[in-house]
Amino acid sequence: MIEKISYIARVAGTEIMRIYNGSLKLGSYQKLDQSPVTNADLLSHKIIMYSLRNLTPDVPVLSEEDITEWQECRDGSCFWLIDPLDGTKEFLLRNGAFTVNIAFIEYGQPIMGVVYVPAYNILYAADNGQAWKINYKGERINIAVRASCYPMIVMSRNDVDYDQHHLYSYLKRFKNYKIINIGSSFKFCLIAEGSVHFYPRFSSTKIWDTAAGHVIARAAGAMINDWDGNSLHYRNIKRSFLNPGFQVSSY
Repeated sequence: MIEKISYIARVAGTEIMRIYNGSLKLGSYQKLDQSPVTNADLLSHKIIMYSLRNLTPDVPVLSEEDITEWQECRDGSCFWLIDPLDGTKEFLLRNGAFTVNIAFIEYGQPIMGVVYVPAYNILYAADNGQAWKINYKGERINIAVRASCYPMIVMSRNDVDYDQHHLYSYLKRFKNYKIINIGSSFKFCLIAEGSVHFYPRFSSTKIWDTAAGHVIARAAGAMINDWDGNSLHYRNIKRSFLNPGFQVSSY
C-alpha cells in the first residue's frame, strides 16, 4: 500500500510541477477564508481523490479541497487525510518548499503517510513504525532524528499570528540555537531526517497540514505533543478542522 500511495503522490507532484514550471498556465484564486488556492492545488486534488477512491472505495477521504465526507471520517474507524498542495503560498513564491501530503488515519492516529516534495524530487514515507526518504537519485535512505548541542529550530514562514511572548518563553530553554523559516509539512520531514531539531507551532494549523508529516516524524523518533503535553491526534474531528498549538521535538 505504501508503494501505491507513494506513486500517487509522485503523479500529483508531477502535475503540480507542470504548472510551477510554466508548461500549464497558473490560475490563482482566494478562498472564503482569504487563503490562496491555485489550479495546481485542484489538479493534484483530483488525481489523489480519483486514485484513492479506486484503490480503497470503502474508505472515506478528507481533503483540504473537499470536506464533504468529514462526518464519515469523524465517525468511522479509519480515513484518508490529504493536502494536495501544502504550502500554496510557497508555491506562489516559487521557493520550492511545498509538498503533497497523504496520510492514513486509524482510530485517531496517523499510521501511514507520504510527503512528497516535488520541486526537489524527494519523497518521505512512514509505515509500520519505520521512516525513510527516497532522494532525487532514487536511493532509499532510512531516517531518524538526531540530538545536537547547537539546535536548529524550524518555524513556518507564515506563523505570524502567535503571541511573541510565547516564542520568547520557549526560546529561553535553548542556547546556541538557530531559527530557520520553511513552509509546509517539509518541516516535519527535516526533523525526521535529523537536519533540524525542533518545530514549535503557536498559531493554528489544519489537520491535513500535519497528519502525513506527523507519522513520518514520529516513526523517525520525534515527539509531537500539544502545549499541555498531550499527543497530537485526529479523533473527534470538528468542522473547523483545527489542531491545537504543538511542538515537534527530536529529543
